[in-house]
This record gives sequence, C-alpha cells and structure tokens, in this order.
Amino acid sequence: MDCRNTAVECTLKMYYNVCGQMSGYAKMFLLERHVSAKSIWLHDSICSCVCQCEGYLKFSRKKREYLLKTHDFYYDLPEELIAQTPLERRDASRLMTLDRTTGEVGHRHFYELVDLLNPGDCLVLNNSRVLPARLLGHRVPTMGTVEVLLLKDEGGGVWECLTKPGRKTHTGTELSFGDGALTATVVGERDDGNKLVQFHYEGIFLEVLERLGKMPLPPYIKEELADGERYQTVYSKISGSAAAPTAGLHFTPELLEKIQAKGVKLAYITLHVGLGTFRPVKAEEVTEHHMHSEFCMMPKEAAEIINETKKSGGRVVCVGTTSCRTLESLAADDGTCTEKSAWTDIFIYPGYRFKAMDALVTNFHLPESTLVMLVSAFAGREHILNAYRTAVQEKYRFFSFGDAMFIGVGISENGDQGKKPAISSVSEDVTVPDGENDETDR
Repeated sequence: MDCRNTAVECTLKMYYNVCGQMSGYAKMFLLERHVSAKSIWLHDSICSCVCQCEGYLKFSRKKREYLLKTHDFYYDLPEELIAQTPLERRDASRLMTLDRTTGEVGHRHFYELVDLLNPGDCLVLNNSRVLPARLLGHRVPTMGTVEVLLLKDEGGGVWECLTKPGRKTHTGTELSFGDGALTATVVGERDDGNKLVQFHYEGIFLEVLERLGKMPLPPYIKEELADGERYQTVYSKISGSAAAPTAGLHFTPELLEKIQAKGVKLAYITLHVGLGTFRPVKAEEVTEHHMHSEFCMMPKEAAEIINETKKSGGRVVCVGTTSCRTLESLAADDGTCTEKSAWTDIFIYPGYRFKAMDALVTNFHLPESTLVMLVSAFAGREHILNAYRTAVQEKYRFFSFGDAMFIGVGISENGDQGKKPAISSVSEDVTVPDGENDETDR
C-alpha cells in the first residue's frame, strides 16, 4: 500500500496527530490495527512519529511500543581483519560501493573515487587536525605512571581529560611529563569520571604537545605508528581533534587534484572529533544512548559551495561521518547552509531524515557503534549489514586504517553515474507487523 495514496495519507496523518511526536518510542497500535499491508512507504509527515523504524520494529505485548535494540547493529568481525597499520600508499585502499536503494555492492580501489563523482558535485571534507593528545608521565611524588588523554579545552590551561589509572588521579593529584617540562594538577572531576586538569607550562601549549604528546590511536590498534602524519589527513589544518576523521585518510594531493579537474568542488568544514563519537553504546535500547558534544564550524565559503551545488542539481558528498554530522547539524531544514558554528550532539540512527547529504564516503565501523547506526540510517540496516558481511568474506580491512565505502544511488561498475534522483532521504523500508508477531528476528 503506497502512502502517497490520498486516503492512506490522510489516515496516517490522523494517527500521527493522535500519537504525537515522542522521543524514543512511537505508539503504533492504531497504525497496526488499521494498516494491513506488510510493507508501506511512510509519508514524511509521520516519520518523526514512527521514526527510527527500518524493517525491524519490535513490539511489547503490553505496551505495544517498538524497541530499537543496539544488538540489531551487531556483526561478526574476525580480529585479523582489523587494520593495524596504514597502507604505504593512501589511495591504494579498497573501496566498496553500495547502492543505498537496491543494496547492490561493488568493489573498486580508492583511487577510482573520481569515477564515482560527477561534474557539479561537491565533496565536504573535515579539515580538523588531530592533537598529539596522549601524554605519558608520572604522579608526584609517588612516581607512579600516569596516562592522560586530552578531550576538550575548557580555557585557561584547563582541559577535560581521560586519565589512567583513574582511581589514583583524584582531585589535587600532581602530574609531571617530559622530565618536568610540562606539569599539571587535577582540579576537578566530571560525573562521568573524566578529570579536569590544569596544565602548567612555558611558551605555547600546542608546541609543548607536539614535543611531548603522542597520537591518540584507538585501543584496537596495538602497533605503534611510525609516522604520526599517517593519522592526519593531507588537508588537515585546524588542530583540535582527539581522533582522526578517518575516511579522509585515503586522499592524496594528486587524487584531490584529479577530482577538482573533473569539475567537483571541495567544501572544507571543521568538526573537532571527540571520543564521545566512538564511545560504546552500553544501553540496550538505542534511544537511551547519549552523545557527547563536539564543536563544529561551517565557513562561509563552504556554505556557498554546498548551496550552489544543490541549486545546480549536483550531489553533496560527505567524506566521513564527521562531515555528515556537521552538515546535518548546521544545515537548515531545506538543506541550505549559512556560515555558522555550534556544539553538536546529534545522534543519527534509522528513521532520521537527512536534510543535506546525498552520498557518503566512509570507513567500516565497529559493531553496535553509533557510526554503524548512522550509515544504517542512510542506506538501510539490512543493506549495511549485508555489505559488511560481504566485506568480511572478501577480506576487507576494517576501522581507522582500513578500507572505505562509497554509499550513493545509481552506482554502476563501469562508473556511469546518474544525476541525483528525486527520492526521499529517509529510510522508508518499514515493515509493520500484523499483530501476531510481537518480535522480529535480529
């Protein structure tokens, strides 16, 4: 049954008004009772009511509420497929293509990305630079070892930090790094256990960090990084991230030149990546997870490029989930952009209506992570999990130093890219149970 049918549309609008917009849960019993079709295309007006649904609505017999479970985003990944080091050549990584409408999967290399782009498209790239934010030192006067990871600049030399061991770095603890070249005092503690640390130094703090700090590699990378620049994008410019926007690690200056020569514009935005983006989702139900805030900026030049791209019918292609989150946080409801900066804690999961992004370049993400939820919102959970299963079978390399994926519409193996189609940018393959099935398979 097609929701674009006027009678059904009116009915669904009525139920939308009855149910109202609810955070986390959507009461579906009225809709379930009166819409008998197994699968429907939901009209935009009820997306926020029956939101976060993509074919795996879960119902409680008593409350008749859908439950979107974190485990719905799990996949099996052999440990040996987790990339420990970057490839010698950045753009030699593999590039899976995924058609978000059909689920069709293809296989390329990243240097072929130019073939997937059209003249008039634009790439949105995050130019944030990773701070060497991992400091190794000792506690004073006990000489016990300590590790400090800088998360957020609170001003006045105070940083919000993760410390290890956390129990032995209580308020008042004195710390020393680099034979006393940098000292610090723990001056407070957040509710989540993060510490407020006051640093004492001479000169410019970022220069001290460059001298004493190490790259804050993710915990699943066990090997030391020989060249710290390999955890930076070639276009990184503004320091402030605690982790790299890793989808951008595949680009080389030469590849960017080829892309521009084809008539594709580059729009540089900034989001300083915090560890909150990669924090494990511990809640059983997705909607109970809370994101940490990250600072993002949309320069005037980038806003103008994005607006002109949309006006001329080109595609806005985000490089990485950080670029996606910046764009979706700062764009207006119609997808247009203006010069703006803000703190964002946007959490994108299935049912989210994308305002501005038309295609996405991204790496492969951890099971049950908010980033897998984001790409599932864009391409459909079943399409994503199938693509990930294929990636495992084909021995793709996973996570920060791993391979990449291009998610778009009308992707063909011969590189023939159609113009942006007039489709909705929200996951709409929603299955409505018939009342007999109170649980669906995960």
